[in-house]
Amino acid sequence: MASGVAVTAIGVGGALSVNASAEETAPEGSAPAETCYTLTSELVEGPYYIDADKIRRDVTEDQEGIPLTLELKVIDADTCKPLRNAAVDIWHCSATGVYSGYESSGNGGGGPAPTGPPPSGTPTGEPPTGGPGGGGGHQEPTDDDRYLRGTWRTDRHGRVTFKTIFPGWYQGRAVHIHTKVHVDGTWTDAGYEGGHTCHTGQFFFDEKSVLASAEVAPYSTNTSTRTTLTEDTIYPQNGHTGGLLYLRYDKRHIAKGVHAHLTMGVAPDETHDSSDTQPSASASPSAS
Repeated sequence: MASGVAVTAIGVGGALSVNASAEETAPEGSAPAETCYTLTSELVEGPYYIDADKIRRDVTEDQEGIPLTLELKVIDADTCKPLRNAAVDIWHCSATGVYSGYESSGNGGGGPAPTGPPPSGTPTGEPPTGGPGGGGGHQEPTDDDRYLRGTWRTDRHGRVTFKTIFPGWYQGRAVHIHTKVHVDGTWTDAGYEGGHTCHTGQFFFDEKSVLASAEVAPYSTNTSTRTTLTEDTIYPQNGHTGGLLYLRYDKRHIAKGVHAHLTMGVAPDETHDSSDTQPSASASPSAS
């Protein structure tokens, strides 16, 4: 597992909070050996995926929240070679826990809610299919909004960067971002066509950063019961291999923005649309 030893780097005045590891200190263009054979965990797609129809790097639109720069690198877990021209999707909820395309479902899709401004209270009604947090089957969109969703291509180094906001939370789930990686398709003027999904996963945030974000508006207006990272039933509790992001921000002023990054090891020849199919044992000789 590409974890390394987490440390806290103190900047000028002791203000900079950083998660550092062997991944960050590797020479440019290289990767530590362990990332070459450890696949990033396959996790549930969730019910709120909408197929790529927003080809863009900045997915913020008019959403309020802490600016988040999400830098990802996609590599072949067997060869360590970067995956060029792969299509990477991300999608996540707003600062108050609402998914675009599903605003009528309320905070986290937790049942019917009044129309109008996104609700910030505890959701009512039955939880979505699959239990808290929506681990079950896909649900059809209920509106045309598409904020905090987007798809972009990796460059020749396997890198892709998104501009968004720090996600909020809703009952039953820790703070997270969903992702998919598509390969072997074709980029056209209309977007990305064909190919197959080689990875479906989620990214997670450590508790310190989430607690800091909760002090900032509009996150501070979100009164939904928050699930911690250790309580989350979808996060595999295996650190960066499970999607835990490396974060950098001013711990005294997180509202200024957060930079997050992670290298994802995928099996490009395999298909993983959701958690129904897991990486083969032969593709991941390290179980740690």
